[in-house]
Parts: sequence; structure tokens; C-alpha cells
Amino acid sequence: MTLEQLRIFVAVAERQHVTQAARGLNLTQSAVSAAISALEGRHATKLFDRVGRGIVLTDAGKLFLVEARAVLARAATAETVLADLAGLRRGTLAVAASQTVATYWLPPLLARYRVAHPGIAVAFTLGNTEAVAAWVHEGRADIGFIEGEIDDPALSVVAVGEDEMLLVVGRGVAVPARPTAADLRALRWVVREHGSGTRAALDVALVRLGLAMTDLDVLLELPSNEAVLTAVEAGGGAAVLSRHVVAAALQSGALVALDFPLPKRRFFRLRHKERHMTQAEAALYRMIGGASTEAG
Repeated sequence: MTLEQLRIFVAVAERQHVTQAARGLNLTQSAVSAAISALEGRHATKLFDRVGRGIVLTDAGKLFLVEARAVLARAATAETVLADLAGLRRGTLAVAASQTVATYWLPPLLARYRVAHPGIAVAFTLGNTEAVAAWVHEGRADIGFIEGEIDDPALSVVAVGEDEMLLVVGRGVAVPARPTAADLRALRWVVREHGSGTRAALDVALVRLGLAMTDLDVLLELPSNEAVLTAVEAGGGAAVLSRHVVAAALQSGALVALDFPLPKRRFFRLRHKERHMTQAEAALYRMIGGASTEAG
């Protein structure tokens, strides 16, 4: 069993498609198929089932995927330690971030980082808060930035900024400037998906009023801030979004912010406590600066 076979297996498992995995790895389809066959043949274990035109992991494949990712993460750590010996002249920093952080807070920081350290390539992945935390835990990202709370004792969590949340409605939506719980029930809503920091902020606000998401008339649940914003501007009703997201729409008058108490949320930096901190990571942390209390 080789690291290359493990990389191929993980790529196929994540895409559930041999051709797409081959394209992503810049390999031929026959090379990818041969690697999978070699793994299955050597260990007399079927890792994938063919279902229609696609493939799915068997139970054995699902268990093996966890271990394969762990081995690749350890190998990547070993490579990183060696690359670190070259200082900040070369290397790769894998960064993952949730949407509000990734769209508004992080890009200027990463741009300054690349100017300061042109030899460090930044591999960037976007997901919601839960996904980012999972990627850092699994070693698929060196550092994560999120805007929601997570509970994972394996991760170091450091607050690096704050975000103001607003309840907004489309222009012309009839609702008092200071809405009550009854007013919220009467509104139509567009919300982010479960697992996002934006959704968590709304959940907290509802609990304080004795409400739950099931009490609201949810028109749409969408996987991005921009999709929620567009839907509300088009008459979708109400939404809770970051001021970063709605600033331009408020200025143009397309949206109206209501007088509704929402907790400020913080942006957090995540890293795995037991993984080697590279010079590339440390340089980014120094650039962030001003980090507040560390939790966990």
C-alpha cells in the first residue's frame, strides 16, 4: 500500500466518481482504476459498489476512508516539517473559512500575507462553520476561520474579530420598526442552512424570545449569504445577516434594518492542538495580531 494509492482512494471516495477523481489528480482513468483494484485485490476487500452509473463506498470503504485520511494527514505533516526547514521561502498553507469570514474579513489579510511571503502557496477551501471545524480536525486544513461557536476539545479556538448581525427586510415589507415575537411569526423568512454561523445567530435570538425555527414561516433555506440576500431583496421577506453582507443593500435602500436585538458574534481562528505549527502558520498568526482569549 502506497501513499499514492491512498490519495487516489480518498479522491475517488470524496467524488464518488472515477473520472472526476482522475481529472482532479491529473491522472488517467485507467491509472486510478488500477490503483483501486490493487488496493482491493491486495487486501481481498471490496471498497466500492457500483450503483447505476456511479459508485458508492461499501461499509469497509467507509471505515478505510477515515484511516486513509488520517495517514495522509500525518504524511502531510511530515512533509510540512521538512518544508519548514526552508523557513518562509517555500511551502503551502491550507486555509479553510466559513462564508462571512471568507468573503469579507479574510481576503485582505491573505492578500497582505501573499505579498509578504510570496514563496508560500495558500490553498483555500470554503465551507460552513461545522465543515471548517471538521476539516481542521481531520488535518485537511492547517488553519480555519469561522463565525460560529464550535465544541471540539482537539481544537484551539482563538477569537480574532467581531461581527454585527442585523435583522433585515425587503423594501416595502410591512412590519414595525421594532418587531415583537408575533411580528416575527407573521413574516416570511429566508434563512441559512443548519451548521452555519449565521443560522446559529438567528437560533440564539429566537430562543431569547421563546421561539424556535419551527415557529417561523420559512420560505427558503439557502447555502450562502449572497443567495439569502438576493432572495430577500426580491421580496423573500426577512433574514438575519452580517452587516458586512447587507451594507450596500442598506445604503441603496433595497433593504431595511429593523430594531431587533441580536448578539454580536465573534470570528474565530481554529487549529489542531496536536499538529505541528509551521513557520507559515505562525507568520499568519502574527499578521492577524490582537487575538483575544483562547478557548480550549
